[in-house]
Amino acid sequence: MIIVATILIYFAVLWTVSRFVTRKSSNEAFFRAERKSPWYMVAFGMIGASISGVSFVSVPGMPVHINMYYLQMCLGFILGYFAIAFILLPIYYKLNLTTIYSYLRQRLGTKAYKTGASFFLLSKMTRAAVSFYVVCMLLHRFVFEAIGISFFVTVIGMVALIWLYTHRGGVKTLVWTDTFQTLCLFGALILIIVNVADALGMTLGEAAKAVRDSAYSQVFLFDDWLSKQNFWKQFLSGVFVVIVMTGLDQDMMQKNLTCKTLREAQKDMCTYGFFFVPANLLFLSLGVLLIQLTQQLGLSIPANTDDLLPMFAATGKLGTTVTVLFTIGIVAACFSSADSALTALTTSFCVDIKEQPQNEQLRRWAHIAMCIVFAVFILVFRMVNSTNVIDAIYTLCSYTYGPLLGLFAFGLLTHRLPNERFVPYIAIASPVICYLIDSFTTHFTGYTFGYELLMLNGLLTFIGLWAVSTKQTSTAS
Repeated sequence: MIIVATILIYFAVLWTVSRFVTRKSSNEAFFRAERKSPWYMVAFGMIGASISGVSFVSVPGMPVHINMYYLQMCLGFILGYFAIAFILLPIYYKLNLTTIYSYLRQRLGTKAYKTGASFFLLSKMTRAAVSFYVVCMLLHRFVFEAIGISFFVTVIGMVALIWLYTHRGGVKTLVWTDTFQTLCLFGALILIIVNVADALGMTLGEAAKAVRDSAYSQVFLFDDWLSKQNFWKQFLSGVFVVIVMTGLDQDMMQKNLTCKTLREAQKDMCTYGFFFVPANLLFLSLGVLLIQLTQQLGLSIPANTDDLLPMFAATGKLGTTVTVLFTIGIVAACFSSADSALTALTTSFCVDIKEQPQNEQLRRWAHIAMCIVFAVFILVFRMVNSTNVIDAIYTLCSYTYGPLLGLFAFGLLTHRLPNERFVPYIAIASPVICYLIDSFTTHFTGYTFGYELLMLNGLLTFIGLWAVSTKQTSTAS
């Protein structure tokens, strides 16, 4: 019951913060926080929102099979965040956008706008559901199942908690609750590392040396071009993953667009962009230490490496303190990503799909509907998931975010206008063709696409739009 009590206390703090911050509710506060958010608060909170519960569980298990190669992608993230700060943010602020997909209407037309928003709704719902599935699965397996609560009730209860503290203030609430959740996430992570080092009989300095000297700590892979972990594949994928999954994602950009000025938003973006390498280095180092602890205790490494950290932290093998810390960390990471996703989905539906940004009743009902659909997606994913969770997210998003990359790239890099009636068909056809190319390439050559599927998908969308486009006239420009 310690975990249940921890969750309830944690939620009570979030609810109290939300009530204090949003005593008055309005669509302007829900969608844009009245453009008054301090940039440093947004930057710090975005770290927790970007890391999510998936990283908290999956990244420590990565060294088992792929060493620390994930850091190669994190290095690409930095370049991606700078591209967003100095290419995309100036456009968004100049046009004074509530949702970033409004740019597509102004540049490429209404159908491109609706197509982009629709792909965002699908992509974000999928990605957020996969992430939230992690914490629901763990809490059900280690806590609620033992007291007779079904997975269905676990999911509904967790989603309902998020709705309770977000339905009034939306993004205005999240700027402050994300700051609290990021503090909890990294506080828990660091204290878990301290406890694992103690269980190994090491000081922190000795633990750092053990990680450095471990065979699991290799970071760079340059010589194997067929491997998914090749440096250039990982680095370039990291650049494009960030551009698409942050810069072209209403969820990730909505809080950045609440800063007072463009310059403050750019400082926010660059600040938290640099943080991802040391943050993920901590998660991977924890994984290496857990592997050593597993070997020292004569235990077997779980077949599903997502279970490596929970095997120790959620079962009490390292004591009650670590169990509480793990609960705080996983819930903080999970809530901070899921709450912003649901807020962004509600915003995009009201502004982009229904085009009624002032309708408060629509916004309230849309938020409830998004929570219900979100819960359904989580339950469906539980039935079909058969791979490492973080891999599943990036693979799915390579297909669903690719058309967004193609649409925005076409708008930014060309002076042409596509024939509007073909845009939705091109956006749907591109992921299908991308999947067929991947299947045939794997079958006939043995080459397996990794996260570079995202770039291929975006390129196919770009080519399709070019093929049905004409050069803009000076009047249209």
